[in-house]
Amino acid sequence: MLFNSLSFAIFFPIVLCIYWSLRKKLKYQNLLLAIASCYFYACWDWRFLFLLMFSIGLDYISGIKIENSKTNREAKFWLTLSIVINLGFLGFFKYYNFFVGSFADLLNGFGIKVNVWLLNIILPVGISFYTFHGLSYVIDIYKKRIKAERNFIDYSLFVSFFPLLVAGPIERATHLLPQIKKERQFSYENAVSGLRQIIWGLFKKIVIADQCAIYVNDIFELHYGLNGSTLLIGAILFSFQIYGDFSGYSDIALGTARMMGFDLLKNFNYPYFSRDIAEFWRRWHISLSSWFRDYLYIPLGGSKGGNWMRVRNTFIIFLVSGFWHGANWTFIVWGGLNALFIMPSIIVKTNRKNLDVAGQNSVFPSLKEFCQIIITFGLATFAWIFFRSDSVLEALKYIRRMFSRSLFYYPQKDVLWLFSIIVVFIGIEWIGRRNNFAIENIHSINNRFVRWGLYYFIAAMIIYFSGEQHTFIYFQF
Repeated sequence: MLFNSLSFAIFFPIVLCIYWSLRKKLKYQNLLLAIASCYFYACWDWRFLFLLMFSIGLDYISGIKIENSKTNREAKFWLTLSIVINLGFLGFFKYYNFFVGSFADLLNGFGIKVNVWLLNIILPVGISFYTFHGLSYVIDIYKKRIKAERNFIDYSLFVSFFPLLVAGPIERATHLLPQIKKERQFSYENAVSGLRQIIWGLFKKIVIADQCAIYVNDIFELHYGLNGSTLLIGAILFSFQIYGDFSGYSDIALGTARMMGFDLLKNFNYPYFSRDIAEFWRRWHISLSSWFRDYLYIPLGGSKGGNWMRVRNTFIIFLVSGFWHGANWTFIVWGGLNALFIMPSIIVKTNRKNLDVAGQNSVFPSLKEFCQIIITFGLATFAWIFFRSDSVLEALKYIRRMFSRSLFYYPQKDVLWLFSIIVVFIGIEWIGRRNNFAIENIHSINNRFVRWGLYYFIAAMIIYFSGEQHTFIYFQF
């Protein structure tokens, strides 16, 4: 069930109405949301609902066993069991063919011909996200940051809550479970704010991401016959496609949850206004970046061992982050490139330099900030080419042709109309960059014609470009 589908437009209002009719009956509200979340997931493929429930049951029992353990050795056993089984399922469904195929290619490189058994495996949607939910839960219990949850319905809801189930944000039990166990009151302000964020998320997805996808798919598929300027346009459009697609999903998820009284973790914070790569990664997919920081980077030693330790640990988390995204060398190269881009600031310790928003006290960024933003966007866009390509070889061919003399030829695709919309989109995001989402404070615009004009513009664009439903990019991860 896609957020941008008619079925969700029917499903969510029904759930919302029943949900608020059960106010002051917390256990029934949670039971309703748990059932609705299972139905939501079963709409993708009901067979994988059993895998989700197994993962929930495993971590629920493991959490209690860890807390009840009388020795650290016993607690570590249950923690290890949970981690191994969770990562085992993730590895089988997501990485089996990759490892087997890569091993065969390695042997073939040495002249050893082998026949490998590849499986026609369907990747369960959302498995990377709900696996990380469960892992953080059992690790936090082992570290005594939280108590094990005894209420199975409440824990099931924490893992399977439908707004975040298939593409995040990756929630922590320390943040979401207390909200699940606390009575929630209907708030008109939160409902309106949530609806506003949903609308902005739909604009990002339908108007920006899906329209960019039309050209991006064509350009990347036929890149060998296009000139450099067209390929540059394709790379830039993919940057906006993946941002509009993923941050649009996150906006819809956060808005949907807020309408039900939940506050989910903010996942994007205007990353394309970043002034260096370190700032970019503090603003892009925040829940994943912070997950790797807390559960991988810091346990590895963080920044405590001097430059070598910082460099080593930074490369590890970026390579693992790339591999988390998919079973392809392109993602690993993408992660490695970002590690290289961020390395100068890690070494000279300027990675915490830009903590405020660009143009903090002015309408426009300074010339220095503007140049920094353009350079950072350029580096991110260059890395996205590997992320989007089918193979590393195809990415290198794309880049080589893009930087040929044909880079200065007239583009072979007419995308002026789309760039015009993107410019308007960037303008709205820039004006709202201090808010949780770009149009959060649209109601505070005093001029009613401007305010309602913006509402009608956003709504009209969503309706005009609605039609064929496009799945979200991060569903494949």
